Amino acid sequence: MSKLSTSFYLTNNVESIARLLLGKFIFTKINGMLTGGIITETEAYNGVLDKASHAYGGKRTNRTEVMYRQGGIAYVYLCYGVHYLLNVVTADSDIPHAVLIRGIYPIIGVNNMLDRTGKSKVDYNLTNGPGKLSKALGIDNSLNGVKYDSNKLWIEDREIIVRNEDIVIGPRIGVDYAGEDSLLPYRYILLYQNYTNYIS
Repeated sequence: MSKLSTSFYLTNNVESIARLLLGKFIFTKINGMLTGGIITETEAYNGVLDKASHAYGGKRTNRTEVMYRQGGIAYVYLCYGVHYLLNVVTADSDIPHAVLIRGIYPIIGVNNMLDRTGKSKVDYNLTNGPGKLSKALGIDNSLNGVKYDSNKLWIEDREIIVRNEDIVIGPRIGVDYAGEDSLLPYRYILLYQNYTNYIS
């Protein structure tokens, strides 16, 4: 068990990283509370060429500037003024690729997740959406720009082997505004029926 090194995030192939993040463990430690789980769903956003990306066309704003930094940091933004969404910035500096973490299977600190979300039952539905998992993990804008090997937010490789046949690849959700780019096969879903079988 070890935190992913910065080099993991620096490839320019954002689809490859989105696929490789499946089966990794993501953790937060907020106000002394450790929470985390297995990454089960991701979406790739291919920078300036991707009409669904916030950085499409080289757009640089106060919000997107973090996407242009070296990979291995968090890009957190507020969606519709309601939900914080957590992304992994990838590639080298000035290449604004990012991977949205869309789902995790809750493993560590589940009672804290229940408290944060107001839910009473621990199952995949607790964290099977980007807004849900951010709330459960205590993620907000204060983590924007934080490195993924920090003491507040990190991703670990626990050597879970994810087979190609366990992955469904398809179009992303909620990006109809991107036209033909909304149909790109940039969404990756892990199909394990019982994620707890893969916990060492």
